[in-house]
Amino acid sequence: MDLHKKGVFSIPFSEIATPPSEFKGDTNIVSFWESVTMEMIGRGFLSSGRKNPFVVCPSCDCWAPWIGPNTRNSDIVLNTEHAKLQKTKSCDVPDLDVTEERLGDELFNLKVDAVRKLYKECGLDTKGSRMDLVLRLRTEMQNRSAYDKIFQQIWGASGGWAVMTCPCGVVYSIKFNIRAESPRDFADLLLSWKHFPNVVIYDFARGLAAHVNLREADSLPFSPHEGRLAEPTTANIQLAKEGKLKVNLPWLKNKEEEEDTNCHPLTGSSEHYALYDRFHEFNTKDPRDALRRVQVVPELCGWVNTQTAEQLFAAMRKNNYFLNMLTPSGHTFLMRNIIHHYYTAQNKNMEDSLKKVVSPSDQLTFNDYGQIVLGTPPQSLNDSERLSCDITQIDPVHCKPQPGFSDGLDSPTKCAAKQGMLDASTKQ
Repeated sequence: MDLHKKGVFSIPFSEIATPPSEFKGDTNIVSFWESVTMEMIGRGFLSSGRKNPFVVCPSCDCWAPWIGPNTRNSDIVLNTEHAKLQKTKSCDVPDLDVTEERLGDELFNLKVDAVRKLYKECGLDTKGSRMDLVLRLRTEMQNRSAYDKIFQQIWGASGGWAVMTCPCGVVYSIKFNIRAESPRDFADLLLSWKHFPNVVIYDFARGLAAHVNLREADSLPFSPHEGRLAEPTTANIQLAKEGKLKVNLPWLKNKEEEEDTNCHPLTGSSEHYALYDRFHEFNTKDPRDALRRVQVVPELCGWVNTQTAEQLFAAMRKNNYFLNMLTPSGHTFLMRNIIHHYYTAQNKNMEDSLKKVVSPSDQLTFNDYGQIVLGTPPQSLNDSERLSCDITQIDPVHCKPQPGFSDGLDSPTKCAAKQGMLDASTKQ
């Protein structure tokens, strides 16, 4: 899981309407995406200057992520971003979620033209070098009015894309945040899935596990040990820091013979862990988070790629310059389609490469979970039915070797094709 902060659309905070008091976060994903599609279609029938009657305006009670139909639990999914807005503001003591230091750091990331434009909006002199301008702005931010203007310029857009991928990098869920990211966004996606994944990797794993368990206090989704790999004893923490602690999760490779209650259908296990990606595992100050490191699990260490989301963002970065200039609905519609075509082509190439290394007599087919396996199709489906099955809309399954594949096909780079994971998150 990760957030693409550079993929945003313009949306003034004042335009976000407060949702009804009875709204609990349940949103109909089918109705929302149909309305977005209607706006795109309507644009083709309107003459220049006419207002589109199908425009979809972002709102907390009518804004849904995209989750494939066989990945989500139902057509009613969660979007609780309205909870981010429910904060009591004091006129005397303003509640600043973003400190002056953090806002000042973001100023250094702006290009010189953006800094000069910001100066003009604040009514300041635009002369001087980029560094001089930034330093003067940092001083000016001590004034509340100037702080608000600078904040709106830097964070006056949407909150980016919250993306969930499998270890191959294929997108299963994408949420176009209206406001800044928090673990709540990823919790909404996870709790909307049909099968809660056994292992999730996130740059703030402790916060995610705590948030999900607080929202689902009766079931505690992240357990045992609150999503840690072992009991947080002093001895276990020390061993994990020294790299000597090993916790085997054999069901990642071979399904449990005796399935747990409410288990994942492909692993047979009901254990759920929240781990840190390799780039952020040392950023935490809680010593117990040493028990959330990927290298503690032999079945994951050296095999799972914890940077698939960042690699996706790098590939999509070239699209930011035009996506970020679109309307909110245009941004979401086009982004979803770009990802769909990107992974459809990628998986087709991987499937073709697999066909080159198996014998001509062997047949590659898709099982009920959208995984590619060697063998004949299920007897219950004829060829026409099998071809008509929407294999791109699959359940969230773990990437693991399937019977019939040689060791040479079990690398993570070939995992996507081996499982037949066409884009589970963007197919219409």
